[in-house]
Amino acid sequence: MSSPASRYTLRQSVALVWRTLRSMRTALVLLGLLALASAVGSLLPQIPNSPERVGAYLVDHPFWGQLFLRGGFFDVFGSWWFSLVTALLFVSLVACLIPRSRAMLRAIRQRPVQAKELEALPHHVAFEVAVPPEVAVERAQRVLRRRMYRVAAAPDGRGVAAEKGVLRETGSLTFHWAFLLLLIAVVIGKGTGYTGHATIVEGQTWTDAAFNYDGDLRTGRFSSGQHTGAGIHLIDFEDRFRTSGIPMDFASEVELLDANGNPVRRDEVRINHPVGFDGLRIFQYGFGWAPIVVVRGGGATLSDGPVVMVQDAGADGNQLAAPGEGFVKLPTLRPQYAISLELIPDSTAFIQSLISGVPQPMTQVRAPFMRYTLWQGRILDPSLNGLDTRLMHKVSTGIVGRGWTVDVEHGCVVSGTSGALPKGLARTVCPAGAPAPALTLSFPELRQYTRLQVSKDPTVPFVLGAAILILLGLVAAMYSSRRKVWVRAEAREEGTVLQVGGYALQRKDRFEEEFPKLVADLRAATGGGRREREREEAAAR
Repeated sequence: MSSPASRYTLRQSVALVWRTLRSMRTALVLLGLLALASAVGSLLPQIPNSPERVGAYLVDHPFWGQLFLRGGFFDVFGSWWFSLVTALLFVSLVACLIPRSRAMLRAIRQRPVQAKELEALPHHVAFEVAVPPEVAVERAQRVLRRRMYRVAAAPDGRGVAAEKGVLRETGSLTFHWAFLLLLIAVVIGKGTGYTGHATIVEGQTWTDAAFNYDGDLRTGRFSSGQHTGAGIHLIDFEDRFRTSGIPMDFASEVELLDANGNPVRRDEVRINHPVGFDGLRIFQYGFGWAPIVVVRGGGATLSDGPVVMVQDAGADGNQLAAPGEGFVKLPTLRPQYAISLELIPDSTAFIQSLISGVPQPMTQVRAPFMRYTLWQGRILDPSLNGLDTRLMHKVSTGIVGRGWTVDVEHGCVVSGTSGALPKGLARTVCPAGAPAPALTLSFPELRQYTRLQVSKDPTVPFVLGAAILILLGLVAAMYSSRRKVWVRAEAREEGTVLQVGGYALQRKDRFEEEFPKLVADLRAATGGGRREREREEAAAR
């Protein structure tokens, strides 16, 4: 049991905590904990980003899943302990940096201090010069200034104190303050901003609103939920490929509109060349095909518009060789219908793939066509997220070329041409006098779509500025070191004796090479070599 004298008072406890937080070692430990927590948040699925993966993990690993859930590891960046570590790290960094910054400012304002006993310094040289003490001191100041030293003359005018290397501490403090600014900017930017993906078909306009994103909108925890309302109109999409099918370049020519729908300017979004507009950062993310599909039945148009096709990489990993997949849902019909589609944009490459058995990339538009499957039954999900056919049965299959209109149930061509495809793929024309089809499918046009990543982060300029300051601070701290030099001129009977002394606080081995060069410059500037030569000549006579 501890005695009453050994117990800490509240003031002593607060002082102990404050001293601990002021330690750079504490800041490093907290930074390590923050990095470890960030790694855990990257390895484990997180509830704000992928709740379905978290649910699957809980089902597959019930013990560890419940343990991680209670510990907040499925929501690391929103857990109380992560916020506590972050707050303590900020407090520790500020507590460390404020005293160091004050000490650095005092050192900058303070003039170099004079030294009396130069003989006791690690580096010391004395030699005679040919000029009076005052002239020798003045010339020594010029030499030291040329070597980037801060100099201060002694009150009697016969000594000089010089030092350099304050940039080392300045660079170190710049690095740490910039790192603190970087952390704060990242927390604010990620906490108040958002990032999502926008799919835009040629000729269409997309508006920055929450419900217009592709379902993967990630918002910060402190986001207000408000969006800019800015518009992006896709004028044209261009791509270039190598003969192997590897993309060389792809770009989106867009027209940017303000929140009222008024055009502001045209721009081009390319890979590694994002566009900034109205606080948004627009990046080129992906692209694909979007055929215009028209479905009619009962004398009415049931569906008319582009269908975004998704290409999945096959067994060989060549995504461009795989057909695009999409679907059209008709939930208003009784019974309900859905049409699944497979797009072949380049029928020539498709035929070559069938003949050679080697998948060929389809990068050009050559006699495109689609294979379709008509499903009938209950549509479980009327949204465009996917097609669930568990309560549906297959009615018919067929193909439709660009410019065709087909009878979906019978698979024959109602209008258009059946000869636009390679031999073996063309279908039969519906016989004359046949009853009017109950459901028709038309493929009048093939367009492209672009997938853009749209982000809003108001602290991007601060992050960039902090990164630049971190780099500058590191360079200054790594390539500068502190040196102190003193020069003292004394008049004696035989003339003037100049004493030079100094030492280095860092890189002492380098200073051992620098000091003789400095002494040589001082000798040359004050005539020290000439004085010695005169004495040698006099002794010889």
